[in-house]
This record gives sequence, structure tokens and C-alpha cells, in this order.
Amino acid sequence: MSQPHSQLPLLGFAAYSGTGKTTLLEAMLPKLTERGLRVGVIKHAHHNFDIDQEGKDSYRLRKAGASQMLISSRYRNALVTETPNEEATFQQLLGKLDQSQLDLILIEGFKKLSFPKVELHREEVGKPWLHPEDKNIIAIAANISADSALPQLDINDLNAITDFVVGYSKQQNQGSAAASCDILSPAFLSVAQGRQQILDSIHTAPATNHTPLLQAANKICAEDVLSPIHVPQQTNSAMDGFAIRSDDLEHTHYHVVAEVMAGYSYDKPLEKGQAVKVMTGAPVPSNADTVIMREQAQTSEHGSETYVCFDTSKGAIKAGQNVRLAGEDLKKGQITVSAGTRITAPELGMLASLGVNTLPVYRSLKVAIFSTGDEVQEPGEDLKTNCIYDSNRYSLHALLTKLGCEVIDLGIIEDNQESLENTLLSSAEQADLILSSGGVSVGDADYIKHALNRLGNINFWRINMRPGRPLAFGHINDTPFFGLPGNPVAVMVSFLQFVEPTIHKLQGDTNWQPEQLTAIATEFLRSRLGRTEYSRGFYSINANGQLEVKTTGKQGSGILRSMSEANCLIEIYPEQESIEVGGKVNIIPLSSRL
Repeated sequence: MSQPHSQLPLLGFAAYSGTGKTTLLEAMLPKLTERGLRVGVIKHAHHNFDIDQEGKDSYRLRKAGASQMLISSRYRNALVTETPNEEATFQQLLGKLDQSQLDLILIEGFKKLSFPKVELHREEVGKPWLHPEDKNIIAIAANISADSALPQLDINDLNAITDFVVGYSKQQNQGSAAASCDILSPAFLSVAQGRQQILDSIHTAPATNHTPLLQAANKICAEDVLSPIHVPQQTNSAMDGFAIRSDDLEHTHYHVVAEVMAGYSYDKPLEKGQAVKVMTGAPVPSNADTVIMREQAQTSEHGSETYVCFDTSKGAIKAGQNVRLAGEDLKKGQITVSAGTRITAPELGMLASLGVNTLPVYRSLKVAIFSTGDEVQEPGEDLKTNCIYDSNRYSLHALLTKLGCEVIDLGIIEDNQESLENTLLSSAEQADLILSSGGVSVGDADYIKHALNRLGNINFWRINMRPGRPLAFGHINDTPFFGLPGNPVAVMVSFLQFVEPTIHKLQGDTNWQPEQLTAIATEFLRSRLGRTEYSRGFYSINANGQLEVKTTGKQGSGILRSMSEANCLIEIYPEQESIEVGGKVNIIPLSSRL
């Protein structure tokens, strides 16, 4: 039986019937909530059950034939799904929980599955111990002592059991060695651990400059930008019509004293009994605060004077209607663009509308890239025996350009200690970041590793991910350095997971988070416990409006076609051994990143 898949700590309570599992959980849940834990519970029932009372609407509709019955109220909702042919798997049940809103999942039942459990035992029930046979039991709560080295608790001491559960949850969420998935080798880092260590070591703030507004596109704003004016600048009309005073609604006919187009104004205070014809966007005169749309107006001429009355059968007149107040959208001095915001089309248009023509932005990062290896050749040359064309530099160039970086392309550096050291030192002097590909696998005897060890503070890591296990990171002098794997797909996946977040931080982009979605797998996806798996995938929307995803075929880390045909990465978490057909899986869209 494979282990259930969860992003969160799982803890089961295993016992024979009559031991009091439900009673214990019922008493403990309020205490866990008081401790700040958000707890989900999955209970396995061996018998037929109904969650609603007979006679209630949801019960009647389900009995009438609804295979799925969703009932919702102000306080809760529940989906009841009929499964007459096959019981839902534990993985499917886990997929129904919104794990982003939970800290811990408690399980009652499913005692044959492999996940950490607390055994509950009462001598008077007369049943044997479970822990000698179930190696997933991590503690015992009983009213007698057990012949076991496992932690033992008094089943009647609710506070002690609560303390154990809280401690377990904290331990798991901190990634301890007792995690409910495969225990990670100490020589490995998880993707999250590696990324966090890298980001924690990046402190260099990029230089700033004031740049013309059009040249600021896709750059990061370095300071808060305050609005120099009110928006709207004056109180104005929201439509074509007639401006009047709200304290003058009793008149039946108004003397039209002016007509105002957008860009012009009527500079006299409006008196009672008067109206001004206004176009959309035109300022309303002082004292006027209400506009009646033109469709309700009936004008008449009396000599050289024009009068207007309003047909209230087409809509009652309300004080303040159809008027946009000065500063209603944006007040003078209000922050319009916050520091750390990437400048895109909406920001450019808004700033231009405020009269802003220059902007303080972080300058473009300079990133030096090179490939290593005597077997690597430049495209366009005749391919020698046992050699390969350099694709990694070209992929990195495109990825960096997409992020607005200035690329310093140093080409292919031969496997020579002196050449590599000179390249690294030169790169550190002229670039904000250095990227190389190849020659960083643990155990390799490549020259670049020796050069890095001589010149910089570099860590050679094995990351628990596939593709892209080898990764080097550190600094040459004060310049951050990444040594990426040699396989083409591994280079791009490693870039997306580690280099791109670093670049965003170096650019001052404090708000950036990668887009992630949940999709339904249309094929069986295999992984390995303890490792994050990134498969190249293609997602689409099915006839029911749901996102579904499939792989692009063979997933070798050297198959560039798998990336070319993909529009997402399928991310399988370390605690997931596989994803069944119909199971939910995390996907990372690539359209905005490649």
C-alpha cells in the first residue's frame, strides 16, 4: 500500500472500536484550535451514513438521484458524492481538502495505510496492541503501560496528548527528520531550503536612476511615486447632461446659462433656478453638484433664452448623481505606484495621465553567462566526434532577456584552470550576477570546481529535485554566482526555481511570486518519495471548465523538445509517490516566464 500524499503533516489515531477515538478527537480539537492550529479531519466509516437528517432538502434531492449534492449556507458548505461502484481512495479524499488553509490533518481510521499514527489503547476493551505490527505508530496513548520504547501517554490526560500533537505538527512543518514522507538524506537540500538559503544571502541593492517614462517599461520602481494632482483634477460630469444644484430640485424649469465642453469651464457660481449644459468630463460650476442626463431633459426657447425641464418618469433625480468629485479616484500626494512594483502598461498609462514623465527605477541587472567543457561547441561549427552544440547559453540568454537583464555573453570557456579563473574574476568586476552551466556535479573533477574553490565562497549542493540535482551557489568577491547543471532541461528548471527568484530580489521586485495553479491529471504521474519532480506538461481547459494537464511525453533532462512543447511544469511534491488519473496536481505556467 503506497503512502498517502499530503503537503501537510498527517497524524492518525489507530484503535479498535470502543476505545474512544472520536470522543478523544472531539475533546482535543478545541484545544488545538486555541493553540492556533488549523486542523482538517478525515474520518473513515465502514458503514452507510448520511450527513443530513431525513426529510431535509439535500437528503431528499440526493435520494432522488443526484450523484453529487452540494449544499451551502452562510456558515458552511458540503459536497456529498455517491460512490456506489468503488470507494474513494485516500489520495482522492486528501485532494478535496484545501491544504492551503490548514496546518495539520488528523485521520480517524484508514489504519492499514502508511502514515504516522498514535495508538489508542484501553485495557478494558480486551484487544491486542497494534504497535508491534504497525511500524507507522510513533506514540502510544493508553491506560496501562506498554512494553515498548515508543513515547507513552496517558489516554485520559487530554492536555498531554494535545501537547504531543502540537509538538508533532511544529516539528513536521519545520521539516524535521521525523517527517511523514521519506526521510531526506542530510547531504540533500529540498527545493524550498535551497531557494531560501540563496535568497537569505542576497543583500545587494541595485543602483537606481531616473529614466524617461517610456524607457521605464518592465523595470522596477525604486521609490514610491506620489500623485502630483487630484484625479479627477476638478469635480466633473460623468455624462452628457445638465448640471444643477441639489438644493434646488423643486424648480420645474431651469434657465440654461451656459454650455460647457470638456476642456472648458463656466466660471461663475451657479444660482438657484439656473442650469449649465455639460459634456462628459466637463467641470461642473461652483455650487453645482448634480447632473441630470440629457435623455431626461426637455429644452424650450423663450426669446433668446433657453430653459430646460426634466422628465422624472425616466428616473428620479438624486442629489449628487452623475458627478465625479475632484480627487475621487486619486488624491494629490497619494501613492500611485509603490516601490518594488514592476512597471507595465497600466502603470505607464496611469503615470502619463498624471503628467509624470520620468521615473526612479532600478537599473537593469548585468548578468555574465558562459558555458564550460571541451566537448561543447558553438552552433554553426562543424560538429566534432563526441561533441555537442552549446544550447544552454542560448536558453539562458532568452530567459535573462525576458527578465529585463543586460546579458554579458562570455561564450564557451575551455577546460583550463587559468582561463576559468580569469573569466570568473573578470565577470565579478563587470556583472551583478554570474551564471555558468556544466561542471558542478558532486564528485566531478572539473576545472571550474577548483577555480571556484580558489576564488570564491561556493557551496556545492545536491538538491532533492529532478531534473537539476547538482547546483553550485556562492559569491566571487561580492558577486553572486550560480553553477547550473549541464543538461539542457535541468538548466532551465534550475533557473526557474533558483535564479529567477534571485534576479527578482536583486531587481528590487519585492512583490514577485511565481504563478501556480491546480489541475486535474489526465495520466498517471510517477515520482519518488523525498524528491520534488518537475515534469514538462501541457494544460488546457476541459468541457467542464476545469484545468487538466498531461505530460509532453518523454521526460529526459536532455530532451529540449519536452520544454518546447510544454506550457507548464507539473510539480510533484516530495511526499507524493505518484498522482493518480483524476488526482489534483500543482502546475507552474510557463507562458510568462520562458
